[in-house]
Amino acid sequence: MLSVKHNDPVEFTDELLGKFAEIVARYPEGRQKSALLPILHEVQAVYGWLSVPAMDRVAAYLGIEPIEVYEVATFYTMFFLRPPGKYALEVCRTGPCCLVGAERIMKHIETRLGVKEGEVTPDGLFSWRGVECLAACGYGPVLQIGPEYTFYENLTEESVDKLIDELKEKAAAIG
Repeated sequence: MLSVKHNDPVEFTDELLGKFAEIVARYPEGRQKSALLPILHEVQAVYGWLSVPAMDRVAAYLGIEPIEVYEVATFYTMFFLRPPGKYALEVCRTGPCCLVGAERIMKHIETRLGVKEGEVTPDGLFSWRGVECLAACGYGPVLQIGPEYTFYENLTEESVDKLIDELKEKAAAIG
């Protein structure tokens, strides 16, 4: 994953531009805007998040206005608009999960990590946020961890603590 700061200029590699061309080719002529979502996924896979300069480059590539990219990127919770932690904990915050404790889990994560929603821990390991439905309503509360998007179901404060401890150990072992 490439590191980019908020206002750093972004140049897409030939490889990434080739992926863009393959994606755009899936859609009818003149409908290149239809490629926006998969292209944003590709950009986020490379950079870890979507900076304004990266979104501006996508707009230029597709021949659309930057605001059209911003509208999409800000609508979907799957896109990060600031650099996330190495482990981005995403808790389902929709009705079914809230009924079984998602709000309690989010408050616990905030307390345990010592950062508010959208912030990154000082060591860069964790960030967390509430997201829209993760399609596991019968197993709530649920969270996923990006960028691999591993799911964890039937959460309790204890299982969240165990998960955070395991991720810290994993990060320490990797170095």
